[in-house]
This record gives sequence, structure tokens and C-alpha cells, in this order.
Amino acid sequence: MKANEKIDAREIRRKMGMNQQQFWSRLGVTQSGGSRYESGRNMPRPVQQLLRLVHVEQIDIQKIKRDDYEVVEYLRSMKPDLFRELKKEAKAALKARKA
Repeated sequence: MKANEKIDAREIRRKMGMNQQQFWSRLGVTQSGGSRYESGRNMPRPVQQLLRLVHVEQIDIQKIKRDDYEVVEYLRSMKPDLFRELKKEAKAALKARKA
């Protein structure tokens, strides 16, 4: 799933077998807010991105540190070739670990 692709939160939640409280609380969104998003209300871009990271990419956002994010943003903007190379290596390493 691409970062700019529209995300069907209800479908993801159902596939995961979670109720709205369980699903949305991992993003810091109230159950009522999540219900509105699932009913068609526009979801803010930061919430969409968190949803993708947490429930699609399976990233534990509790482990992400601000310093890590700043390093990634620096590499992405100032050293894009290195960023792409490291990203490729990380994916290969993760794939090898899962095999």
C-alpha cells in the first residue's frame, strides 16, 4: 500500500478482528472519532499516516524516537541516494530475518 493511497480503516480493522476501541486507541484516536472516519468523514492526513504505519506496516509507534525521525528526514532531504540505499538494505535484512 502506498503512502498516498486511500485507506479503508473499517476494512483493516475488521481484518484484524479488533473492535473500534482497540483499533483506534493505538493511534490516540477516540472510538467516536474513529467511528466517524469509518462512516465516511474525512480523515486528517496525520491520522491516515499513523493508521498506515501502525495497522498496515505494523510499526510500534511507542518505539519511535524523535531523534530517529529527524535522522530519517535529514537523510531523505540531504542525502537521498544514501537514504534509498539504506532503505533497500533494511528491507533485504528484514526479509532475510523472516525467512
